[in-house]
Amino acid sequence: MLKIRNLVAGYGKLRVLKNVSLHVDAGEIVTMIGANGAGKTTLLHTIIGLIQPTQGEISFQGQSCVRASIGRIVAAGCALVPEGRQVFAPMSVEENLLLGGYVLQRQEGRAAVLSELEHQYELFPILRERRLQLAGTLSGGEQQMLAMGRALMSRPQLVMMDEPSTGLAPLIVRDIFGIIRRLRQEGNTVLLIEQNAKAALGIADRGYVLEVGKVILQGPAADLLANADVQRAYLGREKIA
Repeated sequence: MLKIRNLVAGYGKLRVLKNVSLHVDAGEIVTMIGANGAGKTTLLHTIIGLIQPTQGEISFQGQSCVRASIGRIVAAGCALVPEGRQVFAPMSVEENLLLGGYVLQRQEGRAAVLSELEHQYELFPILRERRLQLAGTLSGGEQQMLAMGRALMSRPQLVMMDEPSTGLAPLIVRDIFGIIRRLRQEGNTVLLIEQNAKAALGIADRGYVLEVGKVILQGPAADLLANADVQRAYLGREKIA
């Protein structure tokens, strides 16, 4: 579904991503773990079109995404849940969700948007309860659910999530990761960027470790969980015998 080869990208003369290659197959949950500053967010921003790469290839559903507009990439079926939620605080929950359905409305009409809105309320019941509430007054966990629901309103085939557990209480983190599992069960494909390596690898099929803009490890999630270097660097413990 998503193929990246020898990707180089950054900000001005600063190279953040250095020949990154990876792939995400349909129906997978793939996670990218790494320390702050490793280039994880830059990777997602480059895929979605916020940053233009200087070298390399990005293809989604067999079509090149390099130099494509954000609107075209979203319309092709790729959506981003940004780091820090970034909900529209002065607008209601439902208004935020309907904004997320803009591309779907252009493609399939208002009825499809209202149907998808109902689906998001089923997936996130708290958003139905809060639908008339201003997004800025929601708790952190509720805002994260709103950001996820807003991205899903476009009916994407690939959902990219940037640090969805940041700043959330453990019980809310558990709920968020449970929802990610459900998304895969409903046919979505997920590329998950996450500092909570244990939780991310616990639900992923495969994983990549990004360090200073380079992929240094990759493989099945279970293998990465058992890897001594990953355990020391990202799980805070020595390898368990």
